[in-house]
Amino acid sequence: MQMRILLFVGLLLIYIFTILGNSFLICTVILSPPLHTAMYYFLCNLSFIDLFYSSTSVPKILFDMFSKHRRISIIGCLTQMYFGLILGNTEYVLLAVMSYDRYIAICFPLHYTVIMSWRTCKYLTVIMWAGNFMLSVIPTTLKPFVFCKGNKLNHFACESLALLELVCGDISFYKFILFIGSLFVLFLPLVFIIISYICIIISILKINSADGRSKAFSTCGSHLTVVFILYGSCMTTYTGQGKKYSSNIKYISIIIKYISIIYGAVTPVLNPFIYSLRNNEVKTAFRKLLTRYSASRSL
Repeated sequence: MQMRILLFVGLLLIYIFTILGNSFLICTVILSPPLHTAMYYFLCNLSFIDLFYSSTSVPKILFDMFSKHRRISIIGCLTQMYFGLILGNTEYVLLAVMSYDRYIAICFPLHYTVIMSWRTCKYLTVIMWAGNFMLSVIPTTLKPFVFCKGNKLNHFACESLALLELVCGDISFYKFILFIGSLFVLFLPLVFIIISYICIIISILKINSADGRSKAFSTCGSHLTVVFILYGSCMTTYTGQGKKYSSNIKYISIIIKYISIIYGAVTPVLNPFIYSLRNNEVKTAFRKLLTRYSASRSL
């Protein structure tokens, strides 16, 4: 019981800080005109995704910790899965878009505002959301899940791999969809990120000024930290263990469930702090907002 209380308090605090941290970052960017650039526009998108991605599963997990009947309807479970897939998949692609933004900013600084115009940002946003919606929702609406292998889900939340354990008959179609999804959402964006950063590092090493190199590395450090945490945890679940996932292999299912906590709850709370604490522009903008607010209160 004590362990359950500790887990509940820990997860509750993580969720509260997720809401506060991401809300803070969104509000700071919206209210600060100097931050109205492509980089912070995509950062706002990332905070928006983290805010709602965490909310798809964490409140239900917190409720179930002290509930005698840990139940969820089929519609509720599928809704949780679809929102989790759409938001999660969009986040991976968004990280690739953000690496492209950093590539243009560092390798082509004089053309940055022209290439990363607001029109380009909007097009990229529409493509990201629409593409991931089609990839996440349409395949399973063409061939809906039919459950017949019990009603006990071996997971904290309605993850797609866990749901497949309960699906009737041949699931090769769904495995193929997961493979295609992993290819377009995990591997291709990761390859793009790696290529972008190879070009960025080559470009940074050509900078003569030590301060210039330090500033360039600092801008990319936050993004790379998020990439390592998110891709590392998710790829372990959906690629390394995806084919082996089985409720009969106890230790694998336990590992996968706890890894899912990393990208479902821990990563969303880390992102705003990683970007705000390592970013002088965000800290400066926040201080100015506080000064402006204090001045308005004193009038």
